[in-house]
Amino acid sequence: MPSPAEPTVSAAPRGTTLAFPALRTHAGPVPPDAPAWNPQRGSAMPSHRYRPAHDRVEVPHTERAWPAARMTRAPLWVPVDLRDGNQALAEPMDTARKRRMFDLLVAMGFKEIEVAYPSASRTDFDFVRHLAESGAVPDDVTVVVFTPARRELIERTFAAIEGLPRTVVHLYTPTAPTWREVVLGRSRAEVCDLVRDAATYMSQLADARPGADIRFQFSPEVFNLTEPDLVLEICNRLTALWDASPDRPVTHNLPATVEIATPNVYADQIEYMHRHLARRDAVILSVHPHNDRGTGVACAELAVLAGAQRVEGCLFGNGERTGNVDLVTLALNLHTQGVDPMIDFSDVDTVRRTVEDCIRLPVHPRHPYAGELVHTAFSGTHQDAISKGLAHHARRAANLGVPASDAPWTVPYLPVDPADLGCTYEAVIRVNSQSGKGGIAHLLQLHHGLDLPRDLRPDFSRTVQLATDDSGQEATAKDLWELFRRTYLAPGEDGPLRLGSWHTTEPAPGEHRVSCELDGGEGEAGRGRFEGSGNGPLAAFADALAAAGHPVDIVTYAEHALTSGPDSAAIAYVRCRIGGATYWGAGQDTSVLMASVRAVLSAVNRASRDRDSH
Repeated sequence: MPSPAEPTVSAAPRGTTLAFPALRTHAGPVPPDAPAWNPQRGSAMPSHRYRPAHDRVEVPHTERAWPAARMTRAPLWVPVDLRDGNQALAEPMDTARKRRMFDLLVAMGFKEIEVAYPSASRTDFDFVRHLAESGAVPDDVTVVVFTPARRELIERTFAAIEGLPRTVVHLYTPTAPTWREVVLGRSRAEVCDLVRDAATYMSQLADARPGADIRFQFSPEVFNLTEPDLVLEICNRLTALWDASPDRPVTHNLPATVEIATPNVYADQIEYMHRHLARRDAVILSVHPHNDRGTGVACAELAVLAGAQRVEGCLFGNGERTGNVDLVTLALNLHTQGVDPMIDFSDVDTVRRTVEDCIRLPVHPRHPYAGELVHTAFSGTHQDAISKGLAHHARRAANLGVPASDAPWTVPYLPVDPADLGCTYEAVIRVNSQSGKGGIAHLLQLHHGLDLPRDLRPDFSRTVQLATDDSGQEATAKDLWELFRRTYLAPGEDGPLRLGSWHTTEPAPGEHRVSCELDGGEGEAGRGRFEGSGNGPLAAFADALAAAGHPVDIVTYAEHALTSGPDSAAIAYVRCRIGGATYWGAGQDTSVLMASVRAVLSAVNRASRDRDSH
């Protein structure tokens, strides 16, 4: 395995920064109109290559109503995890994972779900057939399928939906100038003809199934970079062609396929369409923001204020590039404003785990509302404020004569009651025999700078559990540190296998060798100098241990500094497979490499002691 980098610090005169050759800042002068308090200089970034949004597309001017609007009810949420999100996965979901995701979405309360791009792959086609033939679609859920504006692909799509009770066939084609010219090689007029021909063919296929409940949706791909008059022309023509009515509306979905501007620009574009779409009461105005600028959630919220009635996105924001808009954040943002999101997030941990299993991507621990750390305060001042806030909340509920779960929520630093999401929060973490691994890890990080790897936490938690069960006492942060030192650090420093002199060389790039003196504590037979090689110093050391009769396979490695600054000690953690079992070890030193070597020795010695005890 690659070796950990040895930290190096070079001295620098006061007032200067260390050199980072790859960075090219401080290239220009301070702008002449800059205020005295802002010394930032021009960078070497080639920003001149890019044009602002207003130079790329006409942004219609309207008497804006959206800034004064308020969201008082949830839009129609349409998850596209099974289609758009699935296309963004390195390993697309198979039918079993898709079905599990579909069942989750239904259980959460979504009533319109985009499930596939049937003409894109056999897997997508087969999944739609699975839904049609298995009776998996509840009576109040509508399935959406996606198709490009090509007749043979539209035919394939209609073949997939045969037998489904309710379906929206979602037609799309790129309309923005760059996409028209570079991707399609068509003019404005030719794109209009392309869409009209495809939409006409869809009507013919739907008319051939008089008993089927089939509605239509259209997306002008990259709407936010398309001329507004062209989008309006195409959408209004389709509304008429498909004979939209209030009881059989058409959906016009206006995607910010690639974010190009601040969210207010998208809101202006949506409000223009909202005001000028024909047969407005027969049109569902939908949006599909992406997150290229990191403002997908804001774009969606402002678009709803501007007249959008339907929002497409993914749970936790999965999607191409930086992702689709995050429906979890959008819905729970409404919840915290006193508006029913009309989607059930009362067990958000199960939702997160299911999504992670289906898409095989982790949700960030700081993800809004659903991340593992969002209800945890590491700051002592935050903990104190939250503790007092929870106590105040309990008293207020008692005075009102209502359960705490029904009382108005006003707790510092917590925008939502974790209990609403099926989560708990310990305002002041105290470790005893009932404590969990999260609180133990928190106190070690807070008081001793240790950031325990996630998989190490349950291992150490068992050690703490034994100690607190025996003593019956609370374990302080000092007690936890002593337990950690004795369990993981000490075995790497005081035997039974000890390291004497050693050195490492790199005779060729990527080739490392270690020569070390080991004392096995078993007389002359357990002593000697051993050599090993590998693609890094730590791998070479493991090879030398094998030569000494201590084979070890390093499975997990992590390290970090204990404090900030160049003189900080480093700590390393390793999980090793030894004799069919796994053992954790840790090492501490001012050298990252030495800390790593001690961590491996710790794991080996812990395994040896475990064998001896049995």
